[in-house]
Amino acid sequence: MDKRMLINAVEPEESRIAILEDNVLEEIYIERMSKGQTVGNIYIGRVSNVEPSLEAAFVDMGLKRNGFLHVSEILDTELEEKEKTEGGHDRREQRRIQSLLKPGQELLVQVIREGVGEKGPSLTSYISLPGRYLVLMPHTFRHGVSKKILDEEERARLKQVIRELRPPANMGLIVRTAGADQTKRELAKDLNYLLRLWKAVEERTTNTLVPALIYQESDLVIRTIRDIFSPDIREIIVDTHDTYDKTRDFLKQTMPKCERIVKLHRARVPIFHKYHIEEELEKINNKKIPLRQGGSLVIEQTEALVAIDVNSGRFKKGADPEETAFRTNMEATGEIARQIRLRDLGGVIIIDYIDMQLEGHKRSVERALADALKRDRARIKMLKTSKFGIVELTRQRIKHSLRDVLHEACPECRGTGLTKTVESLSLKIMREIRSVLENNELKTIEVVAYDPVVQFLQNQKRKPISELEERYNKRIVIKSAVENGWRMSDVKMNYFGPDDRPINL
Repeated sequence: MDKRMLINAVEPEESRIAILEDNVLEEIYIERMSKGQTVGNIYIGRVSNVEPSLEAAFVDMGLKRNGFLHVSEILDTELEEKEKTEGGHDRREQRRIQSLLKPGQELLVQVIREGVGEKGPSLTSYISLPGRYLVLMPHTFRHGVSKKILDEEERARLKQVIRELRPPANMGLIVRTAGADQTKRELAKDLNYLLRLWKAVEERTTNTLVPALIYQESDLVIRTIRDIFSPDIREIIVDTHDTYDKTRDFLKQTMPKCERIVKLHRARVPIFHKYHIEEELEKINNKKIPLRQGGSLVIEQTEALVAIDVNSGRFKKGADPEETAFRTNMEATGEIARQIRLRDLGGVIIIDYIDMQLEGHKRSVERALADALKRDRARIKMLKTSKFGIVELTRQRIKHSLRDVLHEACPECRGTGLTKTVESLSLKIMREIRSVLENNELKTIEVVAYDPVVQFLQNQKRKPISELEERYNKRIVIKSAVENGWRMSDVKMNYFGPDDRPINL
């Protein structure tokens, strides 16, 4: 299998990472500076109010919305000590929020899920600091090995290594999946890094005003390489010198043998255009996804749940309906799992398969879906097919879905539909401009767009546009649309040759 990671960081407002397997897009990660990722951040916060009916507290962290801290996510060091000496977790379920927290109380919290809609971020006071191979959990006493490491001998070896590393008495330690087959020396190196990091967190906690950000999680590039990178990735291709240097430096510190696989994208064609990812991203939020054999998926995403409908499409005349339903459902399972990953769909997901009568067919589809979902990095729970042919599953929601990152509610339809943000449209225009600049016939590019898009390009992108004009000896003209009925998402690109005659590209 040919597997590679592509890192697109040309536009400073947005970083994008794609993972391809045999040139098929399997995973996509996008982070906007304007969205402000908070998952993994550690804050010193102040309890604003305690809600006994919810068994939760709301914590002011200095953000727009207070965080939500459930009683099950509150660290009780006294209880941790008793569990260590006496065993069991029964007392945890008997705790009451009002006996643990009071309004005005200060505490250290970490964001575990981004806020959704009007809800603030979800918090925990069980702090965890991830490294490449280990996760450090201050003030707990639990040591363990990732459940995804299945080999019993390797699990036993790693547990022994943890004992030999002798982490501080009040520090829990988990070996991550990437820690399998790593030497004691590599694990010790990771542990020392995490202990230094925690010391810095403690020092800053004692010397700052409340509320405040104490520790900021790494950016998308470092975070993805740390958490996602695996030895079967043949190459990492990066399209900016800064990101190239940063990626190599991180790998040099954590995985020196892999430093050589980082390559700088030198072609003038933008990296996501070269590997046909832009066209995939244009389709990624389409409601209807065609299947190879004529069927299709329809995906409806709401705040409450996600509904995925499987349609058979064209029936062959005389074909057995049961066999057609089974084959279409089997084909759909792989694409369903892929779309869930790509769109980063979370919460409750309902899959409405085509009705099948044979129990053997139903079980086969269930097994195929379960196997396809195994590669997902998020936690998933799946129920058996109901008598109505529906499979229900829940997928861990950690951050905003891809749709929420790339789109905002459309003011033209009062929020009933979606349109790309001004930033998204502007960045798309920049990518389109970059993709045609190599054409020798082209002398002038005229962009006609909605006024906020034009303002963004003329202000935030004035310097990059000037640099492109000088570098390629082209003229780039940005104009506001004057016609009535011009929608925010409408963009017109006009191209002209040396004698100002229109040309088609």
